[in-house]
Amino acid sequence: MTGQPDRTETSWAAIIAEAYAADTKPPLTAELTGRIRTDLAALDLPGGSLDGTRVEAVNGALDAFELALEAVAGPRLVAAEAGGAVQMAHRSEAGHPLRSFGGQ
Repeated sequence: MTGQPDRTETSWAAIIAEAYAADTKPPLTAELTGRIRTDLAALDLPGGSLDGTRVEAVNGALDAFELALEAVAGPRLVAAEAGGAVQMAHRSEAGHPLRSFGGQ
């Protein structure tokens, strides 16, 4: 799990965007990290841990972000705990992480 600031001090959008940006290839610029944060903020995620429906919504927003750019591949949200910790994992095929610019 990724250690994150206390949930009461930072929004889910910021926490998830930073965790996503930390492991995206190629690395995201500050501008692109801000863009994904804005996209996630639009989901109006509630306080507390995120249920499966909210996790799917976050991952859908990450998918849309990557499709729009056609240039990056990053991890997806697996879990978000009430304390602000998130668990991210790369999607994979045949045990290898997906790559940007056209997949495997």
